[in-house]
Amino acid sequence: MASETEVGKLLHQRGWRTAFTVAERVHAWAALVGAIERGYGDDIYEYTNDLYCRNWLHEAWLLLDEHIIQLWTPQIQALDDRYKAVTIDDDGQALDQFYRLPGPDLWWWRRHPRILTGDLGRSLRSAGAIGADPDRA
Repeated sequence: MASETEVGKLLHQRGWRTAFTVAERVHAWAALVGAIERGYGDDIYEYTNDLYCRNWLHEAWLLLDEHIIQLWTPQIQALDDRYKAVTIDDDGQALDQFYRLPGPDLWWWRRHPRILTGDLGRSLRSAGAIGADPDRA
């Protein structure tokens, strides 16, 4: 297993745009979850790009030292739970209309926001997603 710095560098070598830290990716995941809770305002392409912060955490967890995993897992689990609470599991059917989904172990790709607002909401509704529409309230 590797240190956080080593994992950041290794994942960067594997194609991630920079040598991220766990804190940076956890904060990005928290920001995305918060945006979804409020009603995600960007388009489908920004949304799929934003989901990659959770991918990075998934990849890093396979490589990191156990003490780092134990330190961060409660916060990530809490964010995952919040994400599940504000999204709907449709097995990726809506997102798959716009983006080739990764493997089934990346469960966050198989969900979409409950609140369908703005460009993202219009795109997902056009792909058959069902959810709340605060724009029509």
